Amino acid sequence: MNRSRLALAAAFAALAAALAGGCGDPGGLRGAGATPSAQGPTHLWPDLPPPSAPAEDYGAIESVRVKGVEVPGGDLRKVNPADVVRADFDQNPGTYDTSDSVYEETVARLEDCAEEDSGAQERCPVLKAYYRDLTGDGADDLIVGVSTPDDNLDIRVYAEQNRRLTQIMEMSDAVLGVELAGRDLIIRAVSSLPGYEYHTVWSWDAHQKTMLPKRDEIVRSSDAPRPKAPRPAPSESGGR
Repeated sequence: MNRSRLALAAAFAALAAALAGGCGDPGGLRGAGATPSAQGPTHLWPDLPPPSAPAEDYGAIESVRVKGVEVPGGDLRKVNPADVVRADFDQNPGTYDTSDSVYEETVARLEDCAEEDSGAQERCPVLKAYYRDLTGDGADDLIVGVSTPDDNLDIRVYAEQNRRLTQIMEMSDAVLGVELAGRDLIIRAVSSLPGYEYHTVWSWDAHQKTMLPKRDEIVRSSDAPRPKAPRPAPSESGGR
């Protein structure tokens, strides 16, 4: 310890002694109780053989190009979101199979988005688009939600990469809500466990060049029924 630190420590010691004397405290060290022993990580089944193949992961996605849609000046705000979704669904079914009735009906509904009459526009399943720079390149990306006939919400995110319109995220779930927090997309979805819901945080991964589910957890629902408070015990006198 250098000289200045010794002097500072002495000054603090003198001040503490003065305060202790003024308050009538006899001073001295006091125990804070027993300290729990530190426990390091315990590796379970250390002799397990390596897996032959990775488990299937819905978050293991790759970015895909969307052809046929021009992005004027690289500004996604100048593109009709419905046009982007129609082209993307046609080229990239994503989580759907092209023979699936849900996919076929969704594609049929997307055709209504191109019609000008008010009835067709009301049937268009593309929700309001949102814009946020999720990739960190300084340009806003396009976030679109599509209502599907199975009461799910298909969420897709688009960016312009190397002058190409690119889908960087696609997922479909029974969505309860979607939030933007900084450059993260947080999706709340229904859980099969009553009173709980899934929270998945999607974030840009610069190595994979896509949005990936960086955190996935199951949490207690904010609107889950609360346990009933215990009734107070009756008084011994029996009075009211």
